[in-house]
Amino acid sequence: MTTIDFSRSFLTFRIDTLKKPPQTVSHPPPYTLNSARIQLDCVCDIREKQTEQVWRFVLGANCKTERVGVPGDIWTVPNADFIPVVSHRQFLNIKTYTHLGQEQGVLLYGHSRQQPDRQSGNCAEAFDSLRIHVGEAAGEPLANPMAICEATYGHHPLVATTGWETARYAVELTYPVKTVNVNERDGIYQTDTGPILWPDLDRDPESLIEGFQLAFSAFNGPDWIECLLRVPTDIPGGLQVYHYSRPVRLEGVRNMLWRLV
Repeated sequence: MTTIDFSRSFLTFRIDTLKKPPQTVSHPPPYTLNSARIQLDCVCDIREKQTEQVWRFVLGANCKTERVGVPGDIWTVPNADFIPVVSHRQFLNIKTYTHLGQEQGVLLYGHSRQQPDRQSGNCAEAFDSLRIHVGEAAGEPLANPMAICEATYGHHPLVATTGWETARYAVELTYPVKTVNVNERDGIYQTDTGPILWPDLDRDPESLIEGFQLAFSAFNGPDWIECLLRVPTDIPGGLQVYHYSRPVRLEGVRNMLWRLV
């Protein structure tokens, strides 16, 4: 049996300004060519049950807005967290500044309009190319808490899958378990990991990518999961920031932990 090896899973987007003007950057590119390889944090497969069509979306690791190849002043100011979500056809760039509204002072280079904190679009228009590589490795499903404890103490990389269905869609999330709690005395385990993708399944297929939220997830049983969604959150001073602050619980899911072998 196999599962995803996230240490060998990446998205790579290529921007070549000699072929098309940049669509997503907020500064003049220092060079005409750049390929950015970003490790994956989550894979989300959504199947429409009536048509059997499947869409795969991947979440890239968090990085920072930067100027590539410059001799100094690498970080753009104001700086943003940059988190990409892509399918083979569409992209969602999530750029988060210190507080909501700060992005209004940042312009998209070459377009004279403000940089949105969530920018979605067509990959073919934004990039010279986009590649998604999902590496696989031999995996063993862990059938009980003691097996999870043993795999944890044995320093095996762990991967989780969480699946559920609505009337229209069937979803499976696959993600690395970066933090896990175990207790072999009482036969208890609990994941605590993220970020993962959290889909809005009330949307039609073409707009699914626009509805994704980021979440941290936890479960200690096979059939439910609790998440903290990253949403606008009030702070003192009348400001809002993005924070993992909205708890949700989903029953009737299928959780499984795997160890890479």
